[in-house]
Amino acid sequence: MRAVVFERYGEAAEVREVADPRPAEHGVVVRVAATGLCRSDWHGWQGHDPDITLPHVPGHELAGVVEAVGPRVTGWRPGDRVTVPFVCACGTCPACAAGQQQVCERQTQPGFTHWGSFAQYVALDHADVNLVAVPDGMSFATAASLGCRFATAFRAVVQQGRVAAGEWVAVHGCGGVGLSAVMIAAAAGARVVAVDVAPGALDLARKFGAVHCVDATRTADPAQAVRELTAGGAHLSLDALGSPATCAASVNGLRRRGRHVQVGLLPSADGTTPVPMARALALELELLGSHGMAAHAYPEMLGLVCAGVLRPDLLVTATIPLDAAPDALAAMGTPAASGAGVTVIEPWS
Repeated sequence: MRAVVFERYGEAAEVREVADPRPAEHGVVVRVAATGLCRSDWHGWQGHDPDITLPHVPGHELAGVVEAVGPRVTGWRPGDRVTVPFVCACGTCPACAAGQQQVCERQTQPGFTHWGSFAQYVALDHADVNLVAVPDGMSFATAASLGCRFATAFRAVVQQGRVAAGEWVAVHGCGGVGLSAVMIAAAAGARVVAVDVAPGALDLARKFGAVHCVDATRTADPAQAVRELTAGGAHLSLDALGSPATCAASVNGLRRRGRHVQVGLLPSADGTTPVPMARALALELELLGSHGMAAHAYPEMLGLVCAGVLRPDLLVTATIPLDAAPDALAAMGTPAASGAGVTVIEPWS
C-alpha cells in the first residue's frame, strides 16, 4: 500500500510503498476512504509523543470500509462503513468497565502507538469495542472529521463542560477542534466568544455561530477582552489550541465558579505547564481535561448530525490527495493553518 512515512522527527515525510497491515485477532483492517489532518499529527511528527516509534505513519481521524476481520471479531464484517475514536480502548480494564473508554488504561491510538491512517489501509484494535457505523448518506470526509476534533469538541463542550443555554462560552484557538466547539456550543444555545490570531479562523467562527471574536494579535490581554465582552467572564472556556498562553487566557477569562476545559495538547520541555492557580482558588474555578470520546457515546452526537442540528461537513474546507499530505502536515505548525478549517486526505484519489 501507499502511505506517508517519516524517518526522523521534524524532517520531511514522504509517500512510499509499505507492507499492507493485517488484523489482530480482535481487530480489523479498514480501507481508508478519508482521513483528517490534525494538529495532533503535527505534534507527533515533531517528536512530542513518546508512544511513537520510528519509522512512522501518522493519522488518527479516519473513515472507510472494513477490508479484513480478525477471528475474534463478532460485530463487523468486510464491507461495513465505519469510523473510530482516536482512542481505541481495550474494553476490559477498570476504566473501560466504568464506561470511560476514552481514558482506557491499555489504549492504542492509530498514528501514535502504531501506524496510522495516512495510508490506504489501517489496522484497528478491539473492533467490537471501538468501531462506529457510519450512517447511510454521511460522506466519508464528514465521518473522518468526527473521530478526533468533532467528537473531542462535543465531549469537551457538552459532557465535560456541561454547557447550558444562555451561558457565555469562550473558545481559545479556532482550528478544527475550536471551530467544532464554536458550532456545538452555539447549537446548544450558548453565546460564544472566539479567540484566535488568524482573521480567517475568526471569519469561520462567526459563520459557525460566534457572537464576538477577539483577534489576539490586536489586544494585549485576550482574557480581559473576554471578561469585558461577557460582563464578568465566561461560564465555560476551552483551550482548543494547547499553549501556555492560551491555557492561561482561558482560565483568566472565566467568571466566578467558571469551568475551564483543556482540550489542546500542552507539550513542554519538563512536562508541566504554568496555570494561574491563584485565580482558580479565589474564584472556585473548575479545571478539567477532555480526551476524546468513547465509541458508545457517539449516538447522541450522530443523531444531532443526522438531524442537521450540527454540520461538521461545513468544517471541511479542503480535500487533498495522499501525495500532498507531507507538505500539509508540515504546514500545520504555522499560524495560517488555524484559519484553514478542516483538511481531509483521500488516500485513493
